[in-house]
Amino acid sequence: MRTRQRLDRIKNNLFESYRKTACLGLGGRRLPSMDEVSRLLQKMFALLYPDYYYGPGENDVEKFTSLVVSDLYDQLSRLIQICISSRPNTDFQSMPSTRGQACCLEFLEKIPELRETLQCDVQAAMDGDPAANACEEIILGYPGFYAVTVYRVAHALCRMTIPLLPRMMTEIAHRHTGIDIHPGAQIGRYFFIDHGTGVVIGETAVIGDYVKLYQGVTLGALSFPKDEAGYLIRRAVRHPQIGKGATIYANATILGGDTSVGDECVIGGSAFITKSVDASHTVKIAAPELMLKQHGIKKQSQRKLHSKPKSSIS
Repeated sequence: MRTRQRLDRIKNNLFESYRKTACLGLGGRRLPSMDEVSRLLQKMFALLYPDYYYGPGENDVEKFTSLVVSDLYDQLSRLIQICISSRPNTDFQSMPSTRGQACCLEFLEKIPELRETLQCDVQAAMDGDPAANACEEIILGYPGFYAVTVYRVAHALCRMTIPLLPRMMTEIAHRHTGIDIHPGAQIGRYFFIDHGTGVVIGETAVIGDYVKLYQGVTLGALSFPKDEAGYLIRRAVRHPQIGKGATIYANATILGGDTSVGDECVIGGSAFITKSVDASHTVKIAAPELMLKQHGIKKQSQRKLHSKPKSSIS
């Protein structure tokens, strides 16, 4: 078979595949790309932290801000319009362009409030990490703070019921940092993620003020409720609630929508929690027994490590 004939067959097979797998794309819709959303986030960072990202200098701050706001307005308005039109039975061309513009203006008006909240998060990092030497170090060098910044932006858009865009934003942060925060989660002020790699915070998680998490912490679902037909119930509360002032150490796992951790609790590393913990308690795993060997000879032998250590509450 000639090359041209094979190529024609390949194209026809693809067209047939598009019809059979419509959710993977039919080639007729306009959707935002990850590159577009990444560039959008860069502009937002420039407004949130003007001295740190494309800094204008003291004499140019008004001109710089005006240019970035105008540019961001054009880009964000269009992306919001595209994302809204991505919903089923919605036509992008027939939708008034003022819809995206109105949503964009509403978001831009929230930026001063976002900056105040992020200033609290910077302070939480300064107060919670003795290795932090300056605010500049946190803003420019802490992956946890980057992920929290993107979450704050995405959460504001999520509360405005903008589809798709918030989740794409937090996924960009996830790719950069290894920290996965769903934009629907509710997180209070003075929030600090130390180190951060492997942190997962689910959609319906609620976190109070002054909470500190370490790497590998999971605030996840214990089970997924289904309706009578066996389909997953969307938006059901399935992630835990974390009280004010709690500290959760590395690799701790807290699961379930009925699970709450009270104010000022301390959750030790690697603890596995599926039941609520009252306020002002510490949860920790009993220290395992160790076996030491030297030069291939058993120097000291004690009982084996627990394969499934139990958590204790004090």
